[in-house]
Amino acid sequence: MVHSTSLVHHNNSFVFSFDSKASHNQSYSLFKRLPHSASLPSSSSPYGPSLLSSSSCCRVARVPTEPLELSPPAPEFNFYHEIARLKALCSKLASCNTLKEKLNVIDRDSRVRHFFGSHKNAGFSRVLASLNLCSEDLFLLKCLIAAGQEHVLSLGFQLGETEMNSTTSSIKSALYALAEMIENLDVYNGNGSAGFGKTHMALEDEEIRDLKKLVETLGEIERFYDCIGGIIGYQIRMLEFLVQKMCEKQNINWSQHINEVEECQFLEIHAPKGINLSEDTEYASQAAIWGIEGLPDLGEIYPLGGSADRLGLVDPNTGECLPAAMLPYCGRTLLENLIRDLQAREFLYFKLYQKQCITPVAIMTSSAKNNHEHITSLCERFSWFGRGRSTFQLFEQPLVPVVGAEDGQWLVTKPFKPLSKPGGHGVIWKLAYDKGIFKWFYLHGRKGATVRQVSNVVAATDLTLLALAGIGLRQGKKLGFASCKRNSGATEGINVLMEKKNLDGNWEYGVSCIEYTEFDKFGIVDGPHPPKSLQADFPANTNILYVDLPSAELVGSSNGENSLPGMVLNTKKQIVYEDHFGRQHSVSGGRLECTMQNIADNYSNTYSSRCYNGVEDKLDTFIVYNERRRVTSSAKRKRKHGDKSFHQTPDGSLLDILRNAHDLLSQCDIKLPEIEANEKYADSGPPFLIFLHPGLGPLWEVTRQKFYGGSISKGSELQIEVAEFLWRNVQLDGSMIVVAKNVMGSLKDNESGESILHYGQRCGRCKLQNVKVLNEGIDWTYGGNTYWKHDVQRSEALKIILHGNAEFEATNVVLQGNHVFEVPDGYKLKITSGSTGLATQLDPIEQSMMDNGSWHWDYKIIDNHIQLELVES
Repeated sequence: MVHSTSLVHHNNSFVFSFDSKASHNQSYSLFKRLPHSASLPSSSSPYGPSLLSSSSCCRVARVPTEPLELSPPAPEFNFYHEIARLKALCSKLASCNTLKEKLNVIDRDSRVRHFFGSHKNAGFSRVLASLNLCSEDLFLLKCLIAAGQEHVLSLGFQLGETEMNSTTSSIKSALYALAEMIENLDVYNGNGSAGFGKTHMALEDEEIRDLKKLVETLGEIERFYDCIGGIIGYQIRMLEFLVQKMCEKQNINWSQHINEVEECQFLEIHAPKGINLSEDTEYASQAAIWGIEGLPDLGEIYPLGGSADRLGLVDPNTGECLPAAMLPYCGRTLLENLIRDLQAREFLYFKLYQKQCITPVAIMTSSAKNNHEHITSLCERFSWFGRGRSTFQLFEQPLVPVVGAEDGQWLVTKPFKPLSKPGGHGVIWKLAYDKGIFKWFYLHGRKGATVRQVSNVVAATDLTLLALAGIGLRQGKKLGFASCKRNSGATEGINVLMEKKNLDGNWEYGVSCIEYTEFDKFGIVDGPHPPKSLQADFPANTNILYVDLPSAELVGSSNGENSLPGMVLNTKKQIVYEDHFGRQHSVSGGRLECTMQNIADNYSNTYSSRCYNGVEDKLDTFIVYNERRRVTSSAKRKRKHGDKSFHQTPDGSLLDILRNAHDLLSQCDIKLPEIEANEKYADSGPPFLIFLHPGLGPLWEVTRQKFYGGSISKGSELQIEVAEFLWRNVQLDGSMIVVAKNVMGSLKDNESGESILHYGQRCGRCKLQNVKVLNEGIDWTYGGNTYWKHDVQRSEALKIILHGNAEFEATNVVLQGNHVFEVPDGYKLKITSGSTGLATQLDPIEQSMMDNGSWHWDYKIIDNHIQLELVES
């Protein structure tokens, strides 16, 4: 028997072809996300010819194969028997109406009977009785045992194949085990008999806490994953995924082994069409205006619950592992950067409409690395960023157990402590429904929301987010993607246009995505492709979304698998952990993860006939494109010393920020050094540093009207932290830092005593006209510089610090050497050329100008563009 798989280019399509000698009554499942009751047609299906006649698509079709004999798992464990047993148990539990009925069912399970009937577990049973656990807690522990994970409750050390990698390690493990058994020997256990292990002893306080925490975690899993069967259902899905992955390696029809028959269906994936914001600039401007107008109808959603292990972020003072949101990036944490971007859009709304708009922000956290506590503490430390506590809603996602790929066993770091990690950002929709987030948004009058991840530091560049939300709101869409060209080899998925034909003859279409971990299922080879190949046309999934809130709530409340979109098991990365003996382990494994962007799979549109051109315009889902560095550049992983690759590192994303700054300022007739390929800077710093506060725009057409003329020399540093700013013919050779304490407004206490940022009131202001700045600037030879943190050593710098509503003006001057101009609140400092050098004039601001300043930018919308006018008071 010979089976082969190939990716064949046919009629401008990619066709996934499977060759086998097989009978036509057997089929092979390729597309994991198809319903379990669905299957693709055999090669004799009448749908087959239409596949080959389609153009510009990838085809995934079910064709007949003959099952091969799967190499059996380890003798002590049979995946298929275990899945069948757990499914039968899950079905029985689902039919129960009360907890008492569920306990009666679980008590009859063979594993539970064996565990509590075993003499060696008698001590543990007495321990449970002594803890006075309630019936619900006992049910959770019995579910754990029924799921085949009784080893989580073991108080003694267990030897396993994964620990015994060599004879030497086996001997050491045996000695460890023997030492613990002797240490925990209880000569008299109260019944007149000797026994080993702490199961015959009273638990220590720490162990009691761990046991209670385990019960709490099990309760979260049981409640949150109730839509798939709770703890038992979670384990079923994990085992099914593991079997599927084993079968995929051997081209075996795994569905036959677990007795699942899928309906006949076929699928094609196309490169989706959408608006290119960098090309159709007029429409892009119109869409951005829609987004600004619609800001009072929008919320913001941040999925911050991930563990971000690849960053290796550690608190330098405590050594504690930190979540990605706490990464110090460009002088502030990533979470602070998200809020700055949001406030810049709100400031733009204020400047256009003279109205205060505070967007409600929902943040999904987790307990991984004390994520929830760190984020809460950060928000409190910054007084909720001048937005008020009521405009934030933090909701914590449950942690889920990590299983080993060989046998589906939960990995354990110590007794009662399974290794657990967040279950992916796709849990956000069900969790938001469970925690009342949708209702909270409605109470704030919101209809839609934008979603972005904390590690993507360029998502709010120019008009991408505003245009995405504007189109979604204006056209009544349910879901939108912001996308761009995909970098070959990147750990990111692709956006696709799904096309399906159902058994009833109807056709389904929708823009969705395929995660990079699922490429193998589609025969998608990740790597360089010819420029004209179809796979090069599939754009990147960036996880920048627009969502219609009522539509998302329907999915989250569906009480079925649909509420957990895009369930996947990624076993491609080794799981590294430490057991309670301090030994390091690295094993193949993973946990059940959901992908938030695959909520799109719930929004397909159905048509009675096949659609060919322009179908995207009719769909509830849509996609917009922009230049990659204006859409996505992530700080996801730590760049190791000597690593030449900058991909998805803070170093690489900084270079993209600088490229954006170059693109923006060069359009203002400002001369700047070119930025070369990343490899050029593997052993050196970037050619310059430029950090512009988003309040200067955030739309580039706004920022461009505040800058004009001059130059920025190689090795220079420019930091502008003020929104009311004017640059005219400034030449910078060195470092210039302008910082306003009131960038976009001032804080005022509300009735509850909270400090609220009021946009446009008592802002700092700075004008620079015909100014030359010359100083030594950054010491680029200093080895301690960390450019992406904006942590650098300077020899000299020009610093302008504006307190409150302070103003600074410099005209026709050369500012050479080290200078610090600190202007107090309520004053205006003017710098001009004097007979003996610089002439300075510090005057109080007139009382009538205290709120709005002696000058300001007036914003107006004219022909779908924003035009600024400098107004002198």
